Amino acid sequence: MAENGKGPTRRRRRSVSRFPSAVFRQSLSVVCSRFNEKVTSRLLASCLGALEAGGIPPARVRVVRVPGSWEIPWAAQEEALSGRCRAVICLGAIIQGETPQNRYLSSAVFSALQEVGLKTRVPVFLGVITVDNVQQAMARTRGSLDRGREAAESALDMLAAAARPATRSRRGGGRRNG
Repeated sequence: MAENGKGPTRRRRRSVSRFPSAVFRQSLSVVCSRFNEKVTSRLLASCLGALEAGGIPPARVRVVRVPGSWEIPWAAQEEALSGRCRAVICLGAIIQGETPQNRYLSSAVFSALQEVGLKTRVPVFLGVITVDNVQQAMARTRGSLDRGREAAESALDMLAAAARPATRSRRGGGRRNG
């Protein structure tokens, strides 16, 4: 029973963001492929919507369009090295064709994106999908499978983690030799 005696009450959703305020002052880049535009435009829309819902103003998001997924790592690296952004979100759709080219392409793109993040120390988030057909690709642009939203939320979480002050662990003593 609720305190007012009228049965259970719903908890009010807190309007306070789960992210530190420093996250909202960060700038991000989104690199998005134009190839398979029916899919990538939806990934981009859901990514931008999730960033805005997470408190990142649209003015703090730079969108870079590239011809295809092959060009995403180069553009992501340029964005990371520019100093303009604290994170790069990469969006694309690699769909199986009649040859195994998609396997080689996706492997190269994924490896290159990981390398960009590690070498530049700017987090790179993967929203490049690899699927067998257009129906699978479209399914990954909405609902629980929405990879554009998922990449944006991952970026917000990592920016929040980086914005929080580091705490020393009490386990292990935290002592320094010397």
